[in-house]
Amino acid sequence: MAEATGTQVQHTSLYTKEQFSRRNETVWTLVQGILAPLQFLAFLISLVLVMRYMLSGAGYEIATASILIKTGLLYTIMLTGAIWEKIVFGQYLFAPAFFWEDLVSFAVIGLHTAYVIMLWQGKFTSDVLMWTALAAYAVYVINAGQFLSKLRLARRDAEQRI
Repeated sequence: MAEATGTQVQHTSLYTKEQFSRRNETVWTLVQGILAPLQFLAFLISLVLVMRYMLSGAGYEIATASILIKTGLLYTIMLTGAIWEKIVFGQYLFAPAFFWEDLVSFAVIGLHTAYVIMLWQGKFTSDVLMWTALAAYAVYVINAGQFLSKLRLARRDAEQRI
């Protein structure tokens, strides 16, 4: 975020000094740094498999398995992210610095969970299931973009602290 002061623009930090220290000291920062690209890789692979199924009708089982793997990684990164947020900001979710990212994360989790419930119920066609997964993936891409933006801000903050 930028604040105008006269002719200069000052950038507010994503973290206070204490939060920045806690962020750098906790193992959960590394865990998030490993899980995020792993989840993104699972997303890319799953997206290809889902699109293959949608275009050709082939590979439903592997596409379904890939969605479930992606969903499992999503649940894991959300749980560990909440722990990270508690350590860094003192609350499990919706810390002011990550409010909007957390809010959109809940939409992502909701759509992924809807897919799992729909699959489990067995009442929906494979096409409906795949469209649900694609909707979840679309919101996931928005959420990933939010977190990449925060990562850039965090790197800028780290450079300014040196």
